[in-house]
Amino acid sequence: MDSIIFLIPISIIFLVIAGVTLVWNIRNGQYDDMESPAHKILFDDDDELIPDDAKSLDSNKTQQPSDSKSND
Repeated sequence: MDSIIFLIPISIIFLVIAGVTLVWNIRNGQYDDMESPAHKILFDDDDELIPDDAKSLDSNKTQQPSDSKSND
């Protein structure tokens, strides 16, 4: 029973900290844009990680079928 004397003030302190953090995040615009992070995953941003020789092979593969269609 003696421990409740310590637990109630500690829980109130945690509640106040959580409330202040929530208000601070809302005022700083943390929750303004909820859709952009979900769409960012769809964009290809790893082009600099692909080696140059692999890029040229990919471009040759994609150009060959179009070249054969134009020759017909």
